[in-house]
Amino acid sequence: MKRLMIMLLAITSLLTALNLQAATTELRPGDLVQIKFPGESSFDKPFQLDHQGSINLPETGPLNLRGQSIGEARELIRATLAVIYRDLDNLDLVLMERRLSVIVLGYVKTPGPVDLPLRSNVQMAINHAGGLAQGAQLDKLQIRRNGKVIEFDYKHYLDSGNLAVLPKLQPMDTIFVPASPLIGNVQVEFDARTLTASGDAGEGDTAIKVFGEVHRPGTFAFKGTPSVMDMIMRAGGVTRYAGIEQIRVIHNGQPFPFNMREYLDTGNQALLPEILEGDTIFIPQASDQVQGGARTVYVMGEVFKPGAMEMKEESSFYDLLATAGGPTRFAETRQIRILRADGGVEPFDLQGYMDGQKRGKIPSINPGDAILVPEKSDMNEKSWLDIHPNRAIRIIGAVNRPGRYEWAPEMTLMDLIAHAGGPLAGADTAHLQVLTASHEKGKRHITESIPFDLKRFLDKGGDIRQIPRIHAGDTIVVPELPKDPNDNRSQWVRQSSERSIYIFGQVGAPGRYAFNDELNFLDILSAAQGPTARADLSNVRITHRGSGSDEVTHLNLHNYFHTGDETMLPVVSTEDVIFIPERDRAWLEKPKETVVRVLGAVQRPGRYSFDSNMTILDLLAEAGGPQNNALQDRIMVVNRIDGEAHSRLFDLVAFAKSGDYRMLPVLQAGDTLYVPSREQSNWHRFVSTLQESVTVISFAKLLGL
Repeated sequence: MKRLMIMLLAITSLLTALNLQAATTELRPGDLVQIKFPGESSFDKPFQLDHQGSINLPETGPLNLRGQSIGEARELIRATLAVIYRDLDNLDLVLMERRLSVIVLGYVKTPGPVDLPLRSNVQMAINHAGGLAQGAQLDKLQIRRNGKVIEFDYKHYLDSGNLAVLPKLQPMDTIFVPASPLIGNVQVEFDARTLTASGDAGEGDTAIKVFGEVHRPGTFAFKGTPSVMDMIMRAGGVTRYAGIEQIRVIHNGQPFPFNMREYLDTGNQALLPEILEGDTIFIPQASDQVQGGARTVYVMGEVFKPGAMEMKEESSFYDLLATAGGPTRFAETRQIRILRADGGVEPFDLQGYMDGQKRGKIPSINPGDAILVPEKSDMNEKSWLDIHPNRAIRIIGAVNRPGRYEWAPEMTLMDLIAHAGGPLAGADTAHLQVLTASHEKGKRHITESIPFDLKRFLDKGGDIRQIPRIHAGDTIVVPELPKDPNDNRSQWVRQSSERSIYIFGQVGAPGRYAFNDELNFLDILSAAQGPTARADLSNVRITHRGSGSDEVTHLNLHNYFHTGDETMLPVVSTEDVIFIPERDRAWLEKPKETVVRVLGAVQRPGRYSFDSNMTILDLLAEAGGPQNNALQDRIMVVNRIDGEAHSRLFDLVAFAKSGDYRMLPVLQAGDTLYVPSREQSNWHRFVSTLQESVTVISFAKLLGL
């Protein structure tokens, strides 16, 4: 029992001490506190002091608690919230966790403030800032605290793992990571490979500088007792252009020559100059003299090692080309030239020879000759001027890359079009033209134009021998499809009338259209956006101009739409004219032999188009039907038979009662249909005369006459 009492007293004392310590602990940035305010959910989550030592209270806003004890902060919060809230007796403030808030700047990936656990160190702070950036100087990191700067060697910590090297962090410390002086004042990618590519970061007056014709010139640290050969090897060795007989070692402004070739030939260590701290080693470029002689051959142009070389008796063209390193990737091996010592020029197609075509034989090379390997033509650099007309082909018009291209004997028309990027979407490939190179015929220069329907060949195939052969100097023209004259009237002149068809009248877009043998009447009608609502489809006319005659075809397009009979559609070709008239056009445009006249008591008397498929009922319906005063039992049909006029009577009322279609009179184009009115009957005239007489007598009696 006594032991239990002692334990309770100890626990009580500990809690009291903790409460006293918490009550006297000053709050600082990063601390995590909990405001206990029962009944208010907005205070359920803890609050963290920001870098200024403030928290953001609901409803009231920021409140600075930096340097306040828990008790002081509690009263300050209570006084602040009293403006908004009531009954704050149960409000309490508890310090939940102490945090370490620092700022990391300089050569780190994400500089800025970081929030850390209380016992964190410098490495943890740098990791929270994204780690060190390339080019950071590790041996001179700084901690800035209250106006003081604490410098420490972070590299030593990374090498040894000794935590004692790292200074302890305090809240609001600033960790600064400086940049290495080796990276200069320009931001660049910086790594070990970049550093060693120009030396090994040797610094100060003790470093050795190696430059000139070495693979990796730079500054190297002076280590041990290096020789000039050691320093050259550390710089990657000499290049193929180095003048190794003229190497210079400069010490205190005094040059000392070194003949590396002599040293390599003799191995004499006495030839090696002494290397001291701060020396400079320079390897100059070899200055070759013009080489000549009785057995000299020259290889020039796009080879890896151009120059003059001594040839042996058995040396061949391939031996000399291989000795020069062979052609580069920019070499035009089809146009190699052998420049003879006597002034002659001999071409050689190395590419064709390697492909097995073996045009000609391998040229023999004699002393004094020169082998010229030219550079490929680059269209982007406008070096097409280097291509002579006797080995060039032009392609112009509607292709993706028109221009002047180098020609080879095995090249076909399809190869050239493909090399030019293919035709554009608006290319008229059905009328491609090949203009052959001019040649003399008698005393005239003749250029032939060879047409080729590339579209048909691509769509349906055919004999490959039908493709025109092309030669150097030829021109391929890919014409462009004509523009719509309704959209751009300045473009229609590009279209030849020999490749056009005309459509006028009641269509959506009348005009002149490109046409070929693969299109038909419906194609051109669709291209013109079809007939309008006012189109008279029963009287379509096609004038065939292309046939060389005055032939005109009449088409009843209504019948085609009703029957679908394809044989009714006429065959149209280029230069033909399609005319779709308007319904109810001026009657003067319709010959009297093609119409029927409707007169008398109808709704719309006039002239109407008529064909053998129509009856008198159709005609009356087209004219709007008889009027109310019409004598429908006395309709007259007037026509001419063998030059004599005849009339027939038609009783529409009797037909309506019987429904006997045999009663319908036969109508033909040119006839006249007359529907009389009641005013024109004899009985109506008699009654009208009688009424007028009675009216006169009554008026006379009224006047007392």
